[in-house]
Amino acid sequence: MELVVPSLEYLDGYVAALQRGWSADNVRLETAAREELAAITADPDAFVALLDNREAKGDPISLPDGSKAPRLPGIRRWMWDGEFCGSIGFRWQPGTAALPSHVLGHIGYAVVPWKRQRGYATRALALMLDEARREGLPYVELTTDPDNDPSQKVIQANGGVFVERFSSAAYGKDELRFRIPLA
Repeated sequence: MELVVPSLEYLDGYVAALQRGWSADNVRLETAAREELAAITADPDAFVALLDNREAKGDPISLPDGSKAPRLPGIRRWMWDGEFCGSIGFRWQPGTAALPSHVLGHIGYAVVPWKRQRGYATRALALMLDEARREGLPYVELTTDPDNDPSQKVIQANGGVFVERFSSAAYGKDELRFRIPLA
């Protein structure tokens, strides 16, 4: 498995995964998948271009309560083993490791159900940590649901250390926060 920069070359695999009910957004799930399918239909080139968005271009993001927040710089990469396997994203605020309260972590990932338990998330996270290092961050934070043992194992396999259990005001649920030092 490798990480690829999203492009029209790989877009059909991404669309097929969305159409099968998968979503790269672990919070907004089906709503996010429908929005992405609509954006792809409207302008596939623009959709792909915004996935490598180091300048935070584009409209504000929608939060679960319907409010809007400024977009952060970020990149997404697609997991690829000859076909689409999942997505991993990295977002940050330039000049600081801190994140706004509505952003649960620097890195989020989702593997399609039919490609899970192959080590893809662990490898993808290891590769994305190199991107975070290039941005000069001293660490990244990731969050998981308390019952998401597979994701916790992925984070710990990449050097993640448990920081805290907290209640996310923006998303209305309990989360576990992990930190991975990058030095």
